[in-house]
Formats: sequence, structure tokens, C-alpha cells
Amino acid sequence: MGDTHLARGKKRKGNRATIEPLRPMVAGIDVGSTEHWVCGPEREDGEREVRVFGATTPQLEQMAGWLRDRGVQSVAMESTYIYWIPPYEVLEAAGLEVVLVNARTLHNVPGRKTDMHDCQWLQLLHSCGLLRGSFRPGDAICRLRALQRQRANFIESRSRFVQWMQKALDQMNVRVHRAVSDLTGQTGMAIVRAIVAGERDPRRLAAFRDKACKNSVETIAEHLAGNWREEHIFNLAAALKLFDETERTIEQYDKRLLQEVEALQPQDRRSEAVPAHPKTGKERVIRKRGDQPLRQALWRFAGVDLTTIDGISAASAQVILTEVGTDMNAFPTEKHFVSWLRLCPRTAISGGKPIKKRRNGTGASRVAGALRMAAVSVRASKSALGAAYRKVARHKGAGVAVFSVARKLAQYVYRMLRHGHAYVDIGELQYEEQYRHRRIAAITESAKQLGLTVVPSPAPG
Repeated sequence: MGDTHLARGKKRKGNRATIEPLRPMVAGIDVGSTEHWVCGPEREDGEREVRVFGATTPQLEQMAGWLRDRGVQSVAMESTYIYWIPPYEVLEAAGLEVVLVNARTLHNVPGRKTDMHDCQWLQLLHSCGLLRGSFRPGDAICRLRALQRQRANFIESRSRFVQWMQKALDQMNVRVHRAVSDLTGQTGMAIVRAIVAGERDPRRLAAFRDKACKNSVETIAEHLAGNWREEHIFNLAAALKLFDETERTIEQYDKRLLQEVEALQPQDRRSEAVPAHPKTGKERVIRKRGDQPLRQALWRFAGVDLTTIDGISAASAQVILTEVGTDMNAFPTEKHFVSWLRLCPRTAISGGKPIKKRRNGTGASRVAGALRMAAVSVRASKSALGAAYRKVARHKGAGVAVFSVARKLAQYVYRMLRHGHAYVDIGELQYEEQYRHRRIAAITESAKQLGLTVVPSPAPG
């Protein structure tokens, strides 16, 4: 849209606030892809001025100036797709407080069918203090977050290219991903590259076997005899090319993220030695994956080592820190943090009775996804978290166990980032002993309420 213009339309009766506003000098913005409808504070005559601005950068700067001229202190806007990001950043740079509102909280309000009415409603609710802003970290963390999220998109694309390679191999009945555990491992990729280069002899292909591979050369060769149709070879080569290009792009993102994290490290920690990992076995795994530089950079950035928590890898720690940062003041308690991650059960009650749970249309956040993956990784470990996972899984299933352990992980992450508490694994045996004592105490209390006495029996000899 070109120049800004005054909104045209009939004034609605009863449009003025019927309660005294808490913050009169606020504005509301209905965000769109090509234009933004802005409602300013009430004028002296009691009416609110509505203005339409285009979505171009000069128009956004005019909008910021228009709001400043009217003494606006805070602005509320809907988080519509990604269209809210440019006006948010321009208004924030102009020194205005911006409250990002989840559009779902406004969808069910009746009587608002136009953009002009939406922006007025936002302004009214914001002036009365009835809007709650969404969490958004600082500008430095937002830069990290943008890089991390795009990196995740490339990883997802890489998985699709691996599936295309598997499909081409299956169509030729060349069972590379059946002969080895991981097609993208050293043995699998060496065989795929040799096939694309023109090798067809199963035994020569099997000779690319890494010494750490469990299957013998003979077993692998038996899976590698195929029909070698040219169209499938062409598809395999194309998928391999895309896979390699995506791998190089991901490496570039890894380097850039590492540079950004190092730039945010406090000066006093940049030369400080990173404490040794409390679990030597996990540190060996981190070194083998090549994640030791990332682990050290994240420690110098955050001041705590999230990888000391069972199940949290260096990659998971990177996701957490690039999404929420190190400042947890936005979450007063760990319960607020867990609720934001949607890792707490819904307990909606109406009329004294729990109402039927319905999907709220919101997907799990990236942090919650990383914590769920971490919860799955500890299911067989000898740690206290592993014992907790197995206990819940026995009674309520694996899905509930993943949810429960992910919630525990979120609590540990919050305590480390907010209070600097170190994570201490008490171990499987001590966890089972504590669980046994809790059960005995609960049974004893129930028996006492029934007028009974629990008498422990001697251990069997």
C-alpha cells in the first residue's frame, strides 16, 4: 500500500471503554501481509483514531513516528504468521514497548468482523491490562534462534534426501540400509558413493565395510546384489548430491552459530578453563561426535553446563539456549517454565468437574521437543531419570513416561539457568530406595486413617 490514510467506516456506538483504563497511552495493531491497522489512544473528544499503514519499511517507520507523536508508550499486536516480525522490530528499535499477543485469545470474541474493529479491540483490552504478552527473548538470542531454526529446517530436508536414497536402493533391491545399521554412517555412505561412481560388484562394495561394522563382508555382499536400473541410479545420484550440499550448508550454520555464541560470552569467561564433565563416559561420546567445542562455548556463554544433565546432549543444550537464552526472569518459577513448554497436564475444571480435554491447536515448542528426545534417550540408563522413566512406563505406558521425564528435565534446566544449581544424579538404586520409602509412608498413612497398624515383616532369609 502507498501512503497512509485515515480509516473510513461508520463509528460504532458503545465503542468507548466502559471501565477506566489502566494505561490510556497504548495502541493496538491488527497485523496483515500488505497493511497494518493501527488504533491509537483516545483523543480529547473520547474517540480513538484509526490509521492504516503499509507493510514497507518506510511505512513502518512512519507508523512508529505517528505513535510517538501521540505519546504512545506501549503497543499490542497479534502474532500473525511472520508478518508481525518487521513491525515488531521497527517499533522496538523506536523505543516503544511491544506486547505480542497470541491471536487465539481473540478469535472467539463476537462482533469483530473487520480489521478496523480488531485493532480497536486490541487497544481497548491492552489499555485495561487484559492482554498477556508472549515470551520473546532479547535481540541477541533472537539472532541465535533464527539461525538455529533454519538449521533445523536443513536437517529436516537432509532426512528427506536420505529417504530418497533408501527408496532408490530399495527399487534396485540393493539393501545397503539393511546390511548396515545406518545408511548415513561411514560404511553406508562409502557404498552409496561407490555405486554412484559406477561400482557394481557386491564383494567390492562390501569391502568398504568399516572395521567397527558388526556384519561380515560376506553378509553385506549378499545384500548388495541388485538390478542396477539406470533410472534408479540417476535418482540415487541426485539424492546424494542434495544430501552432500545440505551437509555442507549445515556445517556452515554450525560454524556461524558457534561464532555467534562465542561473541556473546562474557569477557571474564572467555579464557576460563571449562570444568571437566562429571561423567567420563558421556564426555567420550561428546568428543566422538565432535561436540566438545560446542559444549565449551555453551558453558562459557551460559555459565552452566546443561550437558551434565542425563539425556541432554550438546545439540539439545544448543536448542535450549538459543530458544530461551540464559535470562529466566520471564518465568517467576519453574512451574511457569514447565507450563510455557506445555509439559504439565491440563486440569481444566468447570462446575467442579474436570471437562473433557480438547486439543488446543498449539504444537509443542522446540525446547519441549528436545526435552522429549532427551527423555527417550535415558529410558535404559542406570540413572535416577532412567529409573523414573521405567517406573512410569510400567504403570502408564511409554508416552506418559516421556512426558513425565521431559517435565523433570525442564525443572532441572530451569534450576541450573535461574539459580545455578548443579545437577546431581543419585543413581538408580538410591532412586528405587527413595521410591520404596515413599510407598511405605503412603501405605502407613492410609492404614492409620483406617485404624490399622502396619507391622513390617522380617526380610526373607
